[in-house]
Amino acid sequence: MKNCWFVCFISLCIGLQGEAFAQKTADTLGQQAQLPDCIRYALENQPLVRQSLIDQEIADRTVRSALAAWYPQLNAGYNVLHYLKLPVTLIPDATTGERRPVALGAKNTSTASFSLSQTVFSRDVLLASRTADAYRVQASQTTINNKIDVVVNVSKAFYDVILTQRQADILTEDIARLQRSLQDASNQYQSGIVDKTDPQRARIALNNTVAQRKQYQDLVGAKYQVLKQLMGYPPTKVINLVYDTLQLANDVALDTTLLVNPVNRIEYQLLQTQGRLLDANVRYNRWAYLPTVSANANYNLLYQNNIFPQLYSQNFPNSLIGLSVALPIFQGGRRIQQTRIAELQVKRLQWDLAGLTSSIDAEYAQALATYKGNLANYLALRENQQLAEDVYRIINLQYRSGVKAYLDVTIAEADLRTARLNVFNALNQVLISKLDVQRALGQISF
Repeated sequence: MKNCWFVCFISLCIGLQGEAFAQKTADTLGQQAQLPDCIRYALENQPLVRQSLIDQEIADRTVRSALAAWYPQLNAGYNVLHYLKLPVTLIPDATTGERRPVALGAKNTSTASFSLSQTVFSRDVLLASRTADAYRVQASQTTINNKIDVVVNVSKAFYDVILTQRQADILTEDIARLQRSLQDASNQYQSGIVDKTDPQRARIALNNTVAQRKQYQDLVGAKYQVLKQLMGYPPTKVINLVYDTLQLANDVALDTTLLVNPVNRIEYQLLQTQGRLLDANVRYNRWAYLPTVSANANYNLLYQNNIFPQLYSQNFPNSLIGLSVALPIFQGGRRIQQTRIAELQVKRLQWDLAGLTSSIDAEYAQALATYKGNLANYLALRENQQLAEDVYRIINLQYRSGVKAYLDVTIAEADLRTARLNVFNALNQVLISKLDVQRALGQISF
């Protein structure tokens, strides 16, 4: 009894430790969640991926169920019958030859039967055995396709969140700078150096920036929820994203000399697998003239007695073995039409492959052109940001020296804020267009 309580205590401790470890893992994701962490979590918890894995298991068990027809099938049966009136049969009389009605059988009958059958040849099970691998591959490729969608969507949502969050941070920095400018303008106004329009302009710029930051902060929360939904992350749990701006800037590089190969796309591979299944379907319809052959054996225990309590006192067993052959002779032209339909489906798939190849080429060309344009725009905006920082620094110094008016400072601040926001927006567009190029090339990995 003591040992039992000790085992229960150890099991409880292990369970609590496992629960604490699981909670720690979730907290770790919430405290430090980089893009690979978000993708890994999504691939393990996203409902679409989980459903695809279940569908993959269903496909595997469906194949096993179809292949089970090759194995011997053993069945058993049992029944009890009581005749209220025995069946009558006309039996010729031994002397006169005249047929007389005679009641045959016993009032109470019970049968226990065992049957064994073995499929020798059947086009159904032959098709199942030849397409088993193709069905499993098709289910696996569907899972891969869904995982690629998850990787791309989570990555784009991740970039969107950090872009909006970074824009809010930039506006926070601008607010601090505008507050200093407002203080400087107010001090100069009180000293009689400038008129009151300078602090008023500073206040207008500050109020506009505060309102704009509030918009971005509200957007951050909404985009976090979108990211959680794409990851399959609990909407009530907190997740904090960690990113390196310098690393993101370095990730924009992409080899633009690569040539697209449709075979690398999972969509093309899915069509190829479907083509294998359609080819097998053509052969299946051509086999319609082949016979279905099966071997069978039966053993029956037959109990008969007119007195029900003594029914199982007498047994009259019987057994048999046999071979069944079913040969289709004429089907009204059905086999020919079904075969022709299957051949047309194969022909139609060839056009699907041709259309997909053309679509992939166009998709890659468009994605590559968009990436190159976004990259050029990003590099130009980075240079503009540096220029805007220099312009603001110089004009701000000139304003403090009394050379420039505060209106020039306001314009320089607005240009600098716009330049900084545009840089991160352009960086987001480059990273997203890079994902589109990689997807067009079939390079999305997980």
